[in-house]
Order: sequence, then C-alpha cells, then structure tokens
Amino acid sequence: MFAPPIPESIEQTGLSFQFLADLALKTSATESTLTTASIADRMCLPLTLVEQLLQHLYREKLVEIRGNVGFNNQRYALLDRGWDQLRRVMEISGYVGPAPVSLAAYSAMMRSQAQPEELVGPDHVAEAFTDLVLPDSLLQTLGFAINSRRSLFISGIPGTGKTSVAERINNALQTSIWIPYAFAVDEHVINIYDAHNHDRTLDEDNFDGYDKRWLRISRPLIVVGGEMTLESTDLIYNRAARYYEAPFQIKANCGTLVIDDFGRQRVEPEELLNRWIVPLERKVDFLTLHTGKKISVPFEQLVVFSTNLEPSRLVDEAFLRRMGYRVQIEPPTEETYRRIFERYADTVGVTYEPAVLDYLLGKYTTEKRIRKSCEPRDLLSRALDICQYKGLQPVLTRELLDLAWTNYFGLAHV
Repeated sequence: MFAPPIPESIEQTGLSFQFLADLALKTSATESTLTTASIADRMCLPLTLVEQLLQHLYREKLVEIRGNVGFNNQRYALLDRGWDQLRRVMEISGYVGPAPVSLAAYSAMMRSQAQPEELVGPDHVAEAFTDLVLPDSLLQTLGFAINSRRSLFISGIPGTGKTSVAERINNALQTSIWIPYAFAVDEHVINIYDAHNHDRTLDEDNFDGYDKRWLRISRPLIVVGGEMTLESTDLIYNRAARYYEAPFQIKANCGTLVIDDFGRQRVEPEELLNRWIVPLERKVDFLTLHTGKKISVPFEQLVVFSTNLEPSRLVDEAFLRRMGYRVQIEPPTEETYRRIFERYADTVGVTYEPAVLDYLLGKYTTEKRIRKSCEPRDLLSRALDICQYKGLQPVLTRELLDLAWTNYFGLAHV
C-alpha cells in the first residue's frame, strides 16, 4: 500500500525554511519540556530536520541550548529576543500544530485517491444498504452512481427514506485514505483534519515509514442541510488565531458530500447551484483567502443532492442534465411496508399477530394516508414508549396500535 514518504530534507517538505523555522518558534512557546524530540513530535517532522530549524533559531539568538538529551536531541529555552520575535510571527499566523503539507502535495494526493482501488460492485452495494428495504432497481442505480463517482439527485416526498439512503452511500466505500492535518499556501495555513467529521483508522503502523504530517481516515461522509450558506462554502478565516478552516466540501474530498433537504437553505437554490456547477463539472473548486487571493483545490467527492421538493420547482432541466444520476424514491408498496415493519419489529423485540399488521395497513386505506418508509419504525417506537409507561409486555395489539397511531399522527383526543 502507498504511503507518503518521509521528507529527508527541508526542500522535500514542500515548505520554505523560514515558514518551518517560524512554526518551530511558535511550537517552542507551547511546550513545557522544550527538546528537539518534543518539538519534532508536535510538528510531525523527522528529528534531524527539526534540529536544523532549532539550530537556526539558536544562531539567530532566539533560543539557548540548556543541555544535551541524546543524539540530535537537545534541550532549549526561549530567550527574550525569541519572545519578541514570537509576537511578530504570531501576528502573521497563529497556527501551531503539525507542519502542513504544500497545496501541490495535497492536490496530488486527493486526485490519486479519488477513485477507490477496488471497484464497487453489487455485493458492496447490497452490504451498504443491508439494513434498508429497497427495490433492486434503486440499488442498481445507486451502484452506478457510487462506482462512477458521478453526482446523484434524490427526490421524493418526506418520510420515504431519502436521507437514510444518502447517508449509507458512503458505506459502500470501505477503503481508507490519507489526508493531511493542514496544507499551506505561502504563509497561510488551511486546517483540514476535523475529528468530528474524520474517523481515524489508526492503521498507520501497518506502513514501514510515512510522513507523519498525514493521517489515515475512513472515506468521509459529510452531511449539510438547511444551515448551509454561500459563505460556508468558502475558506473560514479565524481572525483571532489567524489561520483558516477548510469548508465542508473540501473536508469531504475522496468521500461523500450529502446536501440534505436541498431547497430549504437560507440561500436561493439557483445561487447555490451556480456555486456548484464549475466544481461538479471540472472537479476543481476555487477558494478565496482573506487577502483576496484565489486558490484552486481538488473537488473529488460523490455529491448527493436530496430534496422533498419537486425538482422542476428547484432547478432547470439544464442543471438536472449535469447530474450523473437521478432517482425518485417512491412511497413503499404494501409488500415493502410489510418487510420494513417485520424487520424493525424483530430488531426491537416487538411481537404481534399477522392480523395486527393487516389491520395497520387497512388504517392507511381507511384514512387515505400515503404509506411512508419511516412509519413502521416510528409507530413501533411509540408503541414501545406506551408499553414502558404502562408496564406492558412489548406485544402489539390493535388497541396498542390505535394508541400509537393517534399519538404519532396527532389526531384529536376525545
């Protein structure tokens, strides 16, 4: 398996000597035990390179040597001149942490990992959606989209399982990828790694040696909904810390980005679509630094749009043609509803007579309600709530079902 090689020189880091020396100075101010080894661990760089940086700081009279700990490992302390220089450096960038990689290195890595090493086939798709009951034709279309990495537009009325489907697409991508903690453009640092959205696989030890500025994660799944704005799709500059946080679509690189509840955002759908047209077609996104400089970064993820609204009300046909695949998720048939109900009842330990399920399906007909895929789970959950409250065994009867139905659909109490 490929691993990013350990840099053997400052040049091989892709960063300037001065940038790294400044980072070493900032790191020195945060370490209680200031040794070459402790700084190297924090900066995720080889000991020999960090010793070069610290020796430079020593020659500049920014630090002093307090003793020798071991080979290429000395104890240092900041001098008054070093603290003065630190204040000047912090005004440019307050980033302290693992040394970033270059934008070129980040871009090359993302493009090399965009397509999974193993093609996704029917078995992978079936396993990814094993907890859902879906028509074979829908599974097939999902497989086409996942394997090709083309965008997907999912529509359907609320409650039909669009979000559940969208969120499980990433389950078919079972490989891990490398991402950096951060990348740099000139003196600007853009943070990439996000512990909330990136699940570390912690399998780096399987590699003989690798550049520790990179880490292994599962292919990311990032879901954004009504909170999304146009501003959130660009670099987020932290004025206090003086570095950037990457926007959500960049954190989703080599994974899946789900734009849920599309059309309900605080921005017009047309504006949002115009923002995505170039990235979707060219696989590149343009971000703006607070200085006004624009940078291009890879846009290498499977993008899934999910909406409850009629597509023709949201977008024009020209945009829909740009979508790789389109699916409309219909309400479940009676047979599919039965299978969903049976599966969930078995999962939560609710027993019932077959006639009770027939009775439930009859209520939909009587009240002229559309069956929805989420309702077996929701009704059984309400039934369990009632059983717990009343101290009953989890056995579904007509009376219990009527009570769950009334409380779920909010019917009048008489």
